[in-house]
This record gives sequence, C-alpha cells and structure tokens, in this order.
Amino acid sequence: MKTAMPIDMRSDTVTRPSAAMRERMAAAEVGDDVYGEDPTVNLLQDRVADMLGKEQALFVPSGSMGNQLCIKVHTDPGDEIIAERGSHVFNYETAGAAFLSSVQVYPVAGLRGIMSAEEIRRAIRPLIYYMPRTRLVCIENTHNGAGGVVYPLSVIRETGAVARAEGLRMHLDGARLWNACAATGVSPAAYAAEFDSVSVCLSKGLGAPVGSVIAGNSTFIGTARHFRKLYGGGMRQAGVLCAAGLFALDHNRERLHLDHEHAHLFATIVAGVPGVTVDMATVQTNIVIMNIEGTRKTPAEILGHLKGRGVLLSQGGYGSLRAVTHLDVSAEQVKQAAEEFRSVVALTAG
Repeated sequence: MKTAMPIDMRSDTVTRPSAAMRERMAAAEVGDDVYGEDPTVNLLQDRVADMLGKEQALFVPSGSMGNQLCIKVHTDPGDEIIAERGSHVFNYETAGAAFLSSVQVYPVAGLRGIMSAEEIRRAIRPLIYYMPRTRLVCIENTHNGAGGVVYPLSVIRETGAVARAEGLRMHLDGARLWNACAATGVSPAAYAAEFDSVSVCLSKGLGAPVGSVIAGNSTFIGTARHFRKLYGGGMRQAGVLCAAGLFALDHNRERLHLDHEHAHLFATIVAGVPGVTVDMATVQTNIVIMNIEGTRKTPAEILGHLKGRGVLLSQGGYGSLRAVTHLDVSAEQVKQAAEEFRSVVALTAG
C-alpha cells in the first residue's frame, strides 16, 4: 500500500524536478564541458553572467563549492575573511575556508544577519606583521540563518564603498538571491554590482536538482575553472543538469512570491502557539525560524512527533526549529503543517 508523501519543509533543497523539467533535461544538447564544449552549459553560464552583470560565469556542482572556489581565488593562505557570525560560509561549509584556502573567518555579529558598513570597517585588521591580512568580505543574501532576511541594497552599497577604500574584495553568497529579488523587485545585477564574485543556487527555490553558478570577471573565472578541476568539480556532459537550471530560470523565478506568502501564513499560525516565538520581522522570504525554548521541549522531541504526523521540519539554531517553503508545498499543505505543529506542541506541553 502506497503511503502519502510527507509535507517536507526541511529546506527548499528537497524539491523534485517536474515532468516538464525532466523532459528538458532528456532533450539537452550536450558535449564535454571540461573541454568547454557543452553548448547547454555554455548557454546557462552566459545567461547567468548576463543576469548578474558580470563578464563570465561557471557552473559548479553545489553552493558550498561555489563559495569556496570564490574564497580560494580571492585569498592567499594566512589571510582573513569577514563574514556575519550566522552566515553559511562560516557555519555550514565544514570549515572549508580553513581546509581548502588556509584562511580564517572573522565573524561579525550582525543585526538579524545584517552587518553594517561601520561594523565591517572596524573588523578590518591593521597592517601589522603579526596579524592576518584582511582580504575579503562575504555577504549572504538572503541570510539563511537569520530566517531568510533580505540584505538591504543600501547597506551593500555602503559596504562596497568601505571595501574599495580599504582595498578589499567582495563576495556575494547569493544562494537565495532569487528570493531577495522576488521580495524587493531589485534586479540580480543591481544586487551583484558591488561584488567581485557572486554565487547563485539553482537547486533551492528554483527547483533544479543540482547546481550553482559563480560569476565574476574573465580572469577570476579562468582561475576558478582551474580550482574547480582541482576540487573534483570538472564535469563532462553536464548540459543535462544545466538544462534543468535553464528551465528553472525560465519557469520558476516568477512564482517565488508564492513561497514567501506561504512562509508568512505558516509563521502567522505558529507564532500564536504558547511557548513559541517567531520574530516576524525576519519573515521576509521563504524561511521561518521558531524559537521553542518556551515549550520546555527539545527540537528533537518536537521533530520526532511531527515526523510521525507526516510533517518534516529541521533544527535551526539553539532551541529553534526551521521551516522552509518551496514549490513542492501548497498553501493548504503549509496550513496543515502549521496546525500539526500547534497540535504537537500542545500534546507535548507539560
């Protein structure tokens, strides 16, 4: 007997390619991308470079590889990069910056994931021989750990001015940049303009099964291509994957506002649950962070009960849970998941 699929809101990475996307993948014209001969890969790279206002782009297997390649190209061993304390490059890429590039991260505690230009200026090391050299500023937009918060364009521009004055490079972890654009109406190129490199993800809200793209000038991409091969990311007939990315850009960007509406719906319901706190100011895109410390239950306990009821969420930071909306969950499913959450908290109360 076939069981019903769970309502999976652990992440927007759990989406499955649609039938139409699979057809595009099956029909993709392909070649050997290590030789630069896959026309579908080249088409995707050119498309994303144009969207971001950069000279060239490079398809990579994952967002983490994209970020780490950019850090590698921008830095030398012993350098230091500045990133927000809750950022993905600092917390969720298995110390990749230290392992792959031999650099350390200076974590700045931003407000809801946003570092002010002044905070960044104060984090820049003086040029003293016994201190690491500050080389790169990494900004995440939207900020996953803060709950999908959109990084204000005005702050990005202020930070860019500081970076230029100090001779620093700028990298944008734009894994969910598409969500920031959908929430604000700001173009990808406008968000990317202050940055020397940008990484965008195709396998989150856009629903492609695999892949990210990094972009920058031609010299940067040439070096990144070398390190991509060194890191094991040189793929052959990758056009099959890039066809999914092109389909996602064509068909799934315009619907991202629905995910944002669904996240707000979910947040509104669970924010009224006793013992649960949601900072509604952070519910700007498709992520909801719920502090559950007031329930006196652990995240594992609540997650276990929810799983038994066919709802999958993930653990956030300390004492919190995370829900992420995406194209594979409808408004009705989101509402059902929120009501199940309410019931589970009531069941486990006391």
